[in-house]
Amino acid sequence: MINIAIIASGSGSNAENIIKYFQNSSQVNVKAVYCNNPKAFIFQRLVKYGIEVQLITKEGFYENSTFIDSLGQNKIDFIILAGFLWLIPTQLINAYPNKIINIHPALLPKYGGKGMYGNHVHAAVLNNRELETGITIHLVNENYDEGEILFQAKCSIIPEDSLEKIAEKVHNLEYEHFPRIIEQVVLKTI
Repeated sequence: MINIAIIASGSGSNAENIIKYFQNSSQVNVKAVYCNNPKAFIFQRLVKYGIEVQLITKEGFYENSTFIDSLGQNKIDFIILAGFLWLIPTQLINAYPNKIINIHPALLPKYGGKGMYGNHVHAAVLNNRELETGITIHLVNENYDEGEILFQAKCSIIPEDSLEKIAEKVHNLEYEHFPRIIEQVVLKTI
């Protein structure tokens, strides 16, 4: 069994989608879920799955080994970032080389980097009158949104699309593709 940990910062909709996808898997297990935002909705969202979301602190994430120790205790094989906003520290990348997967709500290298997440990305796409946007699933390195690209999916944008409509299109791509690509990566089928 391959154990994955999900790390999130917000509502947890992608985390829930991943949990539902792997719920009956005999090969992949969502072993732990972590969040850095004590006010995030993910804490309430995952109650119905019997999953206790563990709060992580900056100190435990960046300054000591508390977080890495927790991953080890849970026998985590892969880490999935599902709307997690902190930069991943080098010690975590070294502990999990090529085993940290992120999803970004744009077609990288466009609209990536610090501060480019969620509606900030969709607003930039809208303001620049892009004809398409999408998702990028990538490995994580020491820089925001610069790791090796594993998968991209696109959707068209029409002039009438609002910020909310663009976000909806991108979320639909995330829900459709992210769990499947995670499965392929962790089972080494891509």
